[in-house]
Amino acid sequence: MIDQLLQYDTDLFLWLNNLGKPAWDGFWLFVTHKFSSIPLYLILLILIYRQLGWKATLVVLVAAALMITASDQLANLFKYGVQRPRPCREEELQPIMRFVAEGCGRFGYYSAHASSSMAAAVFLGLILRRSFSYLPFVLLFWAVSLGYSRIYVGVHYPLDVVSGMAMGGILGFLFYRLQEWGQSRITS
Repeated sequence: MIDQLLQYDTDLFLWLNNLGKPAWDGFWLFVTHKFSSIPLYLILLILIYRQLGWKATLVVLVAAALMITASDQLANLFKYGVQRPRPCREEELQPIMRFVAEGCGRFGYYSAHASSSMAAAVFLGLILRRSFSYLPFVLLFWAVSLGYSRIYVGVHYPLDVVSGMAMGGILGFLFYRLQEWGQSRITS
């Protein structure tokens, strides 16, 4: 059963990865780059500050830093525990896939990019949803796009991305609750 699931995952990867065209490669390389989201984070930080003030913003920053650290470290624990090679490391896939990324890590299950971006989307979307009701949807779209970019550039299977997004969503919600608890301690 696991072998069949992995085969479906490989087939879906090849289909999604081969949808790419050279004209779009630069765009998806930009999306997948870890620093491309910094302008979005700065805008969100300004919105949080305007909505919550300095003290609460500091609590949000500490919770976000802990969340991203937890997300990355948990992803690394899974990567080195499961040790599933990335598609760009599979010799039989290399001739039939598009590899656009600048590098290829060793193991891919699950995607830290997908986990961290979904954690941030859920966490920040929940914090700002009262003032900006559409923002959670925009952030979820951004996180899913970033997840897809990992498949497009050839470094993750769809299961890596979906698992990462699921774990990130859970972490984003848990750290949102932690941040709420921290906010209640500051205001009381």
